[in-house]
Amino acid sequence: MVLLHLQLINGVSQFAAASSLVQKNVRREARCQRWKAHAVPSRTQRIMESVAVSGEVGGAGGAYSYEALKRLDQLWSGICSSQAVVQEPQKVVSTIPTEFCSSDLAGKEEDSYDVLVCGGTLGIFIATALSARGLRVAIVERNKLKGREQEWNISRKELSELVEVGVLEEDDIERATAVKFNPNRCGFQGKGDIWVEDILNLGVSPVKLIEIVKERFASLGGVIYEGCGVSAIDVYEDAAVLKLSDSKTLSSRLIIDAMGNFSPVVKQIRGGRKPDGVCLVVGTCARGFKNNSTSDVIYSSSSVKPVGNSIAQFFWEAFPAGSGPADRTTYMFTYVEPQPKAPKLEELLEEYWDLMPEYQGVPLENLEILRIIYGIFPTYRNSPLPAAFNRVLQFGDASGIQSPVSFGGFGSLARHLGRLSEGIYEAISGDCLDSHNLALLNPYMPNLSASWLFQRAMSAKQGSNVSPDFINELLYANFDCMQRLGDPVLRPFLQDVVQFGPLSKTLGLVMLTRPQIIPSIFKQVGIPVLLDWSRHFFMLGYYTFLCTYASPIVRPFLNALPSKMRFRWKRNLESWKYGAGLDYKL
Repeated sequence: MVLLHLQLINGVSQFAAASSLVQKNVRREARCQRWKAHAVPSRTQRIMESVAVSGEVGGAGGAYSYEALKRLDQLWSGICSSQAVVQEPQKVVSTIPTEFCSSDLAGKEEDSYDVLVCGGTLGIFIATALSARGLRVAIVERNKLKGREQEWNISRKELSELVEVGVLEEDDIERATAVKFNPNRCGFQGKGDIWVEDILNLGVSPVKLIEIVKERFASLGGVIYEGCGVSAIDVYEDAAVLKLSDSKTLSSRLIIDAMGNFSPVVKQIRGGRKPDGVCLVVGTCARGFKNNSTSDVIYSSSSVKPVGNSIAQFFWEAFPAGSGPADRTTYMFTYVEPQPKAPKLEELLEEYWDLMPEYQGVPLENLEILRIIYGIFPTYRNSPLPAAFNRVLQFGDASGIQSPVSFGGFGSLARHLGRLSEGIYEAISGDCLDSHNLALLNPYMPNLSASWLFQRAMSAKQGSNVSPDFINELLYANFDCMQRLGDPVLRPFLQDVVQFGPLSKTLGLVMLTRPQIIPSIFKQVGIPVLLDWSRHFFMLGYYTFLCTYASPIVRPFLNALPSKMRFRWKRNLESWKYGAGLDYKL
């Protein structure tokens, strides 16, 4: 009885203690909420809330508000805090057993097409190219299909690719171009500058460009479903059925996923795995610059800098903007691994307000901020992403075909649009729509895989024993050697094209002229990464050999092959050519 009494007293005491702890936690949470309510807003919040925001659209760089920044930072925090898998992905694509066919849904779908393109910001280009080939195409866009206010920077050479595939006419390039400028600088703080011409020297208005392409798409019979999100995709033996968020049902022979880096279909294919690397970008379009006739393709800070609980190597880009003669867009970006201590976008913007005036030589108070730009660009070693389902193909950023050191997918899209539009048309015409054949459209490309070494070399490492100015010194050494070797080496690299010959010459000259930096390279990137890169470097040479010597032998026999075999061999020849970077011509 005494024991029971003591247990009762002990239980009451524990309950009282627990209740007290709960009350303390409630009071602490209330204090935190009151503190948050009265906390002084950050400089970033004050500046962003003072800038008028209108016309936010879908796609990378299409949102400008502080609330959108906080949402993106929350998403980024979730990626960083996970171990290997960000979250269990939603199952969007389902493969229906072969005993069922799409005719079982007869009368239920609203319409049927040859191709459905999900995601319109970049999807409009492949949709128009396929429509120009006579296919019946529709676009499904979650928002209103329109371009962002912020310009895309590209060269005239790359835009001409859109003319060749029938998406634009020559006059359309002039209509869509908001500003032109030359020369273009590659700068390295404290080291020197290299000047080039006609690299990213056009500022194209996405609003005008997409409106032009929309008109072209509509004139070819294309259909656009706006305000419709993708709910599910059911893949049958003879068709793919797309279920939309507004209960519409559409069917097609092929569905193209152009929903970008965070496509739900891509998440499903990758199993929710976190990215291998990320490029974080912040910047502004501002008014008040006096010297505004040249651009910076890349400008690297002199040393690694602390930011938040981490460190980062900052790089810059700056371009005249088409909205006015004193308007200029300035980007600050850094490459990081998605780890818990990685900097947040708001932390980068806090650094930006301090560093940008020094970089551009204009006090912040003398500038009128027109827009604030930010973005997260994840990259995966396993890229491009091969098709994982019958009748579903990734395109653009969703396919991972952009360079891991470039945070713009528009230039990559322009270079590959002709290859992909022809391949997709032939896949539909020859009924090569199984995952094995579709995977040939997003093949292994050793020049893209070899670029991974560059991102790793340009990423600041926690606890590294290399010099803080090593990255800036390494970049200058490489660019200086490329400039000595001339345009055939420098210009392809500046346009995200890696080729075996130019890369070999550059590496050889760096090792001959600056052998003292080689030990730091091993420390910076690590032996495992270098060994993995060596494999891709070897394959880059092998693809160069195949494209140069084997392709001319094989090509004359293609027309004699059966249609499906001919489809596969044509894709192989393309993978050799593009995988070696030999599609690029000066």
